[in-house]
Amino acid sequence: MMNIAVLASGRGSNFSAIIRAAKKGKIKANLSLLVCDNPKAGAAGRAKRAGVKIAMVRREDFSSRDDFERKIIEHLQQNNIDLVVLAGFMRMLGHELISRYENKIINIHPALLPSFKGAHGIKDAFDYGVKVTGVTVHFVDGQMDHGPIILQSPLRIEEGDTPESLEAKIHKLEHKIYPEAIQLFLEGRLKPLGRRVSSQVLR
Repeated sequence: MMNIAVLASGRGSNFSAIIRAAKKGKIKANLSLLVCDNPKAGAAGRAKRAGVKIAMVRREDFSSRDDFERKIIEHLQQNNIDLVVLAGFMRMLGHELISRYENKIINIHPALLPSFKGAHGIKDAFDYGVKVTGVTVHFVDGQMDHGPIILQSPLRIEEGDTPESLEAKIHKLEHKIYPEAIQLFLEGRLKPLGRRVSSQVLR
């Protein structure tokens, strides 16, 4: 079985969805490690309850981002990680980490990329007035909310929706689509194109 590491900074609702999917056999891999940069993060408590190993790596403990990320790489290598899953990890990844795990780092974004990039995708889509938003799972490259798209799932914004109700619907959709995307990777059903990976799923 492959080994998965999750990187998280916050409450960890997507992390919980991944834990549940792994327990039900919908993700056929070892959930080997949580890398967390925030001791107060809810994700850390969820990992403890689920028996997932935690590596607490705080940015303030390192003089540079490079040193911070090298420590993360060290933990990933020690645990023989095959796939890195970002679940609310509130930092841009640097070149060394991305290059070490090229086409092996995925992220989920609460909008239909390339629209509404950034930390406020749900609110930005709502405020703009679009009728349809959604969720995107993509490979991570050196740009924010960029990289080949693996899966997208649309969601209609209904009359009477509020930013809060939309957020709840988006999170529910995230919890469904993220485990699906992870399993596609584990099954080798994502087609490599040169140094990149396309969004094409092999049928």
